[in-house]
Amino acid sequence: MFIAYVVLAVAVSLLLVFSAVPDITRDPKITEGLKALGVPDSWFLPLGLVKIAGALGLLVGIAYRPLGIAAAIGVVLYFLGAVITHLRGGDKKGVGIPAVIMLVAVAPLVLGFATV
Repeated sequence: MFIAYVVLAVAVSLLLVFSAVPDITRDPKITEGLKALGVPDSWFLPLGLVKIAGALGLLVGIAYRPLGIAAAIGVVLYFLGAVITHLRGGDKKGVGIPAVIMLVAVAPLVLGFATV
């Protein structure tokens, strides 16, 4: 189970970093959609940094599992918030990606508890 945790922690971390880059660089393809949902422009950098913090927490969690579990909980909650934001904004097309990332982030959370 430890190997599965490591593989998933690394995979989710890479996914988070790739997801954070458009927020931090303010890629218009991403930011315009988020602005339409009511996300203020000033939130893009902090939201991207939170994703990077989650990625780092998952990676450090390989050596210190409580941090990995906390990071996984944070990532799941972050993307739950993203799903709720898309649904409240009426963006049913855009809800898929954050929902998938949220569900994928549950795996290192469960494995983190299983390998403590």
